Amino acid sequence: MFKIDEEKCIHCGLCIKDCSASALEFNENKIPVINEKRCFKCQHCLAICPTGALSVCGKNPENSHEIQERNPENLLNLIESRRSFRHYKSENLDNDRMEKLKNMLKYVPTGVNFHKLHFSFIDDIDVMNEFRGYVNKKILNALTKKPVKAIAKKFSRYTKAIIDGKDIVFRGAPHLVVVSTPVNAPCYEVDPMIALSYFELYAQSLNIGTCWCGLGEYCLKIMPELSEYLDIPKGYKASYMMLFGEPDIKFARTVQPEPVEIVSVQKKEFKKLGIKERIQRYFWNVK
Repeated sequence: MFKIDEEKCIHCGLCIKDCSASALEFNENKIPVINEKRCFKCQHCLAICPTGALSVCGKNPENSHEIQERNPENLLNLIESRRSFRHYKSENLDNDRMEKLKNMLKYVPTGVNFHKLHFSFIDDIDVMNEFRGYVNKKILNALTKKPVKAIAKKFSRYTKAIIDGKDIVFRGAPHLVVVSTPVNAPCYEVDPMIALSYFELYAQSLNIGTCWCGLGEYCLKIMPELSEYLDIPKGYKASYMMLFGEPDIKFARTVQPEPVEIVSVQKKEFKKLGIKERIQRYFWNVK
């Protein structure tokens, strides 16, 4: 599991310093050794070793990519120019970019290195159209033939458009990805959102349009058969859906958002809260 090339090791101790599990220590010859029971396979030691002397979990440093110099201005421009796309070309994305999107996902971070996210891709437009048709028919039926109160409320602002045959949920997107997480995952609420945030930015860097699909996420909740269709494993929660594909529009410039509220916290005494304030804060934090 853990190997050191003693000829390359310079005894710098960086691998030990950056091991958040405290699984590494020097032996009497000042060579790092590992407590395998503590290691949770984050590979930080592999990444930080300056000479490539360390192999762990069957991973060798020569198979890793070198870290390139960052361009913060380009990254900021990508963040500033990120938009939700609701107009797509009715065609499959090319295989090269589709595979790049999928391969990127193994790098997304998860809480306590719990890398058990599951990604269901609809990467064929024919499959997408079948999925789209089923969901839209179910919604239309619930709004008209046998009105369902919960669905009618959720889709109330779109009812006329749905009845008129518009694809309000999927926006004509040729593809989607649903991220799922084990119901017992330590960070089951946060991990999927982090993954899709990485996915979206990388997709848009490849000139692929994306859209967070809240209505689709609602459909996953009320139509359990969708999880079966999407091959989501038993014991996994379908967390969120993102649409993507070749965009049929092109944005020319960034928007000009209003400032967000930012405070710089100053050193102060901790306030003793009354019962009412404590309950309010607790309610707001757990809601």
